Amino acid sequence: MVSKIQKWGNSQGVELEKQTLEDADLSIGDDVEIIVQEGQILVRKLSKSKFDLNELLSRMPDDYEVREESFGKPVGKEEW
Repeated sequence: MVSKIQKWGNSQGVELEKQTLEDADLSIGDDVEIIVQEGQILVRKLSKSKFDLNELLSRMPDDYEVREESFGKPVGKEEW
């Protein structure tokens, strides 16, 4: 596939054919990593994790203390 770098607003972009995106398992809205090495540009799909542990931990209050919670007596066949 041959394409041309074009101006899009204050940025530049390259148009990609639908088949090219499908072949690379990419679709609109996917997060990608752009890597430049030895004069070449590599676009790699980022795997999306449902949660970001560092982001979740950053939201914990500084004074948070771990404690055991009781949910009452077991119901059914639970064993703890």
